[in-house]
Amino acid sequence: MSQSKRLDPSQSPRALYGAELRHQREEARLSQEELGTRMFVSGSFVGQLEAGIRRMQPEYAQMADEILKTDGFFVRNLAAAMRSPYEHHFADVVEFEGLAQSIKDWAPDLVPGLLQTVAYTRAVIRAYDPVVADEVVEDRMVSRQARAHIFDDPATPRYWAILDEVVARRPVGGPHAMAEQLRHIAALVRRNRIIVQVLPLSEGAHAGMDGLFKLMTFDDAPPIAYVQGVQTGRLLDDPAVVTRCTLTYDLLGAAALSPAASLALIEQAAEEHEDAYRARSEDRDLA
Repeated sequence: MSQSKRLDPSQSPRALYGAELRHQREEARLSQEELGTRMFVSGSFVGQLEAGIRRMQPEYAQMADEILKTDGFFVRNLAAAMRSPYEHHFADVVEFEGLAQSIKDWAPDLVPGLLQTVAYTRAVIRAYDPVVADEVVEDRMVSRQARAHIFDDPATPRYWAILDEVVARRPVGGPHAMAEQLRHIAALVRRNRIIVQVLPLSEGAHAGMDGLFKLMTFDDAPPIAYVQGVQTGRLLDDPAVVTRCTLTYDLLGAAALSPAASLALIEQAAEEHEDAYRARSEDRDLA
């Protein structure tokens, strides 16, 4: 892994865990290949453990302790290394987003989490779980918003989203919140930070009707796909699955509006939502 793509140990328990593995390996004067041979894995696999891309499994933690003579450190701290404010099925995805060279999102129903504004996120969380306590909603909202820090880098990761037109039309959080959300996306596009396309409703049947997915590529690791269902999700690195998802994304991109036409639709939809908000406010004032 390139140094710039390592997780910050001060921000991620798993990154700290990986950094300790790297430190103990170097103290033992072993290369990644040498440690990998003793653990019955490749040297690149060890590098991925050190960088936080691979999740440390209990059997690897035990072998690392035995080989590096770390007095049970890796076994004892395995649970802490996996701790995350995100749902179990999504925790790895968030860390991978911070390591990815490129990210491609297909969004058939809602704005991808990386692009969501506070008001939009709050509305989505409340819609999914209408009886949860307000403080829980706020904690989840803060965690989701924190993911957007990856856009602080002006170039990496390269981010591309394809949105179904319904995503731009449905007033999640109300028309004012939706206008704000669409303008946020448009601002990122106009800064040349992200690429966004819209799949028009007029397209009818399309390649992405099975549901949302995410594709991520890395400098020194194989690409992965993430698919999600209700309260569940799977990270898949099977080359056949990744190839199929890549083809699906290419087909969606070919069917979608161009980036320029998509930006125009997004900004027009923002104006329409704002007009609806103003009309509603005027009606309340007259009531």
